[in-house]
Amino acid sequence: MFHFFRGRHRLHHEHHHHQRGGGRGPKMFDSGAMRYVVLQLIADKPRHGYEIIKELETLTGGSYSPSPGAIYPLLSMLADMGQVDIVKDGNKKLYSVLPEGLAFLDANRAMVDAYMARLSCSANGEAGGDLRSLMHALKEAVFSRGRGPGTTRAQVEAIRAILKNATDEINKLNQ
Repeated sequence: MFHFFRGRHRLHHEHHHHQRGGGRGPKMFDSGAMRYVVLQLIADKPRHGYEIIKELETLTGGSYSPSPGAIYPLLSMLADMGQVDIVKDGNKKLYSVLPEGLAFLDANRAMVDAYMARLSCSANGEAGGDLRSLMHALKEAVFSRGRGPGTTRAQVEAIRAILKNATDEINKLNQ
């Protein structure tokens, strides 16, 4: 089964390496998936680390935004393995794929395509991503409408009533 990974992890250089989850929430990428997806994003076009983070967030419909602590060690590992090149671009580093990285992607094309398709399904609310995406959207709506400047007491009370009603309706499903 395909799992995404979220949070801190350890990277090892062998092909089948393991990562451990950290404190930011449920696992979003397993060790293999992160490597394949990030390498594919760089193969699509050279990117800065921040752009990779933002692209992963976009691809998952906002349900996952990897931390720099998840991305930059992976990028360093890919460079150490000779799969990506790092070029200074002002104060940033631009990552581009090398022939060895393209060969790795080609040799693992079925796996890469499956991971990329899974990202698309997650963003579209398919294959189990629907509840996570909806909960994320709900949280964003509650925080942006319930805490912003100019938010009235009546708006906060309306949000509370909506959340209580939703909770009651969900709990009725178990009866």
